[in-house]
Amino acid sequence: MTAAALVIDIVLTLVFAIIGRASHAEALDVAGVLGTWWPFLVALLVGWIVSLAWRAPLRIVRSGIPIWIITVAGGMLLRVVSGQGTALPFIIVATIALGVFLLGWRGIAAAVAAVRRRSAE
Repeated sequence: MTAAALVIDIVLTLVFAIIGRASHAEALDVAGVLGTWWPFLVALLVGWIVSLAWRAPLRIVRSGIPIWIITVAGGMLLRVVSGQGTALPFIIVATIALGVFLLGWRGIAAAVAAVRRRSAE
């Protein structure tokens, strides 16, 4: 499950970058998408390492929240360092969108697991 959780997080940060570029009518070419995505991807991986997420990848408080905060903060920091924009509205939207993505799927997984446990009893 750990590998699947990591892949889901990676794909969702990519989706975030694609949606962001599309919403601003920016080109969806590979170079453009990678340019937008890489700061968040790197920060996501740091979040996984710092939170030791592989130990409990589906836990919202233990893994999800630290991954989300580090992905947003680290992604913004890397955007600044690389000369990309970090306007306040973008920070707000990124925080909300990545929260929905990175915490939302974990919440759904927790709900499904709870239903399955109740069904098995």
